[in-house]
Amino acid sequence: MNKIVDINNVSKDFDGFKLDNINFSLDKGYIMGFIGPNGAGKTTTIRLIMNLLKKNSGDIKIFGMDNVSDEVAIKDRIGFVYEESYFYEHLTVKKMKEIIAPFYSRWDDNKFDEYCDIFGLLPKKKIKDLSKGTKMKFSLAIALSHNAELLILDEPTSGLDPVFRDKLMDILREEIQDENKSILFSTHITSDLEKIADYITFINNGKIVFTDQKDKLLENYKIIKGDANILSTEIKNELLGVKENKFGFEALCNVEKQSIFSQFEVVTEKPSLEQMMVYLSN
Repeated sequence: MNKIVDINNVSKDFDGFKLDNINFSLDKGYIMGFIGPNGAGKTTTIRLIMNLLKKNSGDIKIFGMDNVSDEVAIKDRIGFVYEESYFYEHLTVKKMKEIIAPFYSRWDDNKFDEYCDIFGLLPKKKIKDLSKGTKMKFSLAIALSHNAELLILDEPTSGLDPVFRDKLMDILREEIQDENKSILFSTHITSDLEKIADYITFINNGKIVFTDQKDKLLENYKIIKGDANILSTEIKNELLGVKENKFGFEALCNVEKQSIFSQFEVVTEKPSLEQMMVYLSN
């Protein structure tokens, strides 16, 4: 069984929004970046995986088990980092850890102490006195200290400075060296995913736009730049998104459509994940 996460035809209805029949899976030993604009359905999907919301239809399997009926066994094997802090603010780092640790069968105090040193977490410091970034470091230390086979990270780099974000990417790379582990990493900072993700799943308006290998995706699209006079209606219809200004245009297109510019003088570039997300969200 290679699939650590397997989501099939999952839907969730809200007033004014629907997570619409989504499908994707994550195999052992890989990092998947989960991207999309605000309100696209990323956090809803993660809450459904964690059984913090009840789905209307579909199946969610984690480690081959049903995420509802086998919730306790599954969560023992998951390290979860959410964007908001849900710790008892009046407790110290040490006391909060002592409350959380017994819930995990493979908790490792030595590993937690090691991450506290790496992250600069002081055991006697109260949670309420930690900055947003330091609370995130505490969440990460907890998630990384019980030998989790699946890390689910929802905006884990929120509030973190670029130097620490780079250090965190190194830590996540080390975690994934154990090919039995996987990471589902939801973030707006797509440059982080370009460094470490193996796969990218893009969600928009509650629907999966694509889920594929990162390198393959980046090879399948091109950014085209040129004079705006080139843009006939016929050409625009072949593009996935266009920005125009007085200096010209910039557009995203599939590689196989690139030939429509063969007779024109244009500049072609490999897109970033952020550019892909911006154009495909419009």
